Order: sequence, then structure tokens, then C-alpha cells
Amino acid sequence: MQHLLDGYREFRDTIWPERRARYEELAARGQRPRAMVIACSDSRVDPAVIFGVGPGELFVVRNVANLVPPYSPDSAYHGTSAALEFGVTVLEVADLIVLGHGMCGGIRALLDPSLAPPDFVAPWMSIARAARERVLQCMPVEQAQTACEHEAVKLSLENLMTFPWIAERVADGRLRLHGGSFDIRFGVLELLQSDGSFAPA
Repeated sequence: MQHLLDGYREFRDTIWPERRARYEELAARGQRPRAMVIACSDSRVDPAVIFGVGPGELFVVRNVANLVPPYSPDSAYHGTSAALEFGVTVLEVADLIVLGHGMCGGIRALLDPSLAPPDFVAPWMSIARAARERVLQCMPVEQAQTACEHEAVKLSLENLMTFPWIAERVADGRLRLHGGSFDIRFGVLELLQSDGSFAPA
């Protein structure tokens, strides 16, 4: 904890004075981010760092393996879906990015279920079962990590379109969906292309 407090003090001493006006503006006028990112909880993948943005520019939801469940309104708890609803219908973001990444532990657990803690991780990762099946039809499991990371991004984009207020906004041009993957080994961001491949941004 001490290193976090040290970091906070450095923030107050150096960053806060430079950005004070921006924070005060955000406090007074509220947030109006133009983009939303669904990213992995992995500590190595910070969307604000990757995209070089400051406070108020991105609305971010992070979860294990950057997954989007299908639209399923019921009495259960739906953290990712609630964040989507707020970002899309209240903040009215114009761009929504599903950002996967290399060496994802959640995808590793999807490919090898013995690695997934059983209470919450294993059921959560079952959202991406179809991505696993698609990949393993084409290659052995030991070669499947990157391909499955990419397929999980595509599957989450498909699931986004099951939300009626997302599909409606995509259809009329108010919202654009994007897929990406960040390779933490090389610092390279790849974007999903119209042909289903990923290419460097």
C-alpha cells in the first residue's frame, strides 16, 4: 500500500497542479467521453496509457478477458452490461472498442479449464466457449492462444449487437464498434479489419 500512497503524493505534487483546471472542468460540467473501451482487468493493459488519453476522455469497463455477455436483462447482477447501458444510452459515446491483449490469462484458462478458478472465473469464461470451439477446430490447443484472444474479441463484438440500443445506434450511425488487440511484448496495437484479420494500427 505504501507505494500507492507514494504515487498519490507524487500525483498531488506534480500532475494535479498541471491538470487541475481539467479536473475542475470535469467536476463542474460532468463527463462527456467520446469513446468507451471494454478491456481486460490485466494489470499490464491500461487503455488510457495505450491510447495516450487523459481524465474524462475514455469510459472504461474492465473484466476478465474483456468479454461482453449476450443481452440478458433479468434480476441477476450484470456489471459489464450495466456499464454498457450507461456508456451508450446516457453518455452516448460515439465509438465502442473491445480491446483484447496478448498473453491473456483468462483466455489461457478458457483453453485449459483446469486453470480457471471454479466459483466465478470458470462460469464467466463460458461466455467465450464458442470462440474456443472455433479456434480448436483449426489448430491444436498449444498453438491457439493468440487466435483465441482474437476470436474472443470478435465474439464480444457479436454479443454487443444483441443489445437492442446498441444495434439501433450502430444501424443509424450514432455508434461505431471496433475490435483491437494489444501485444504487451512489443507494444503493438492491432485493429480488427473488415475481412476478420487483425493488422497493426
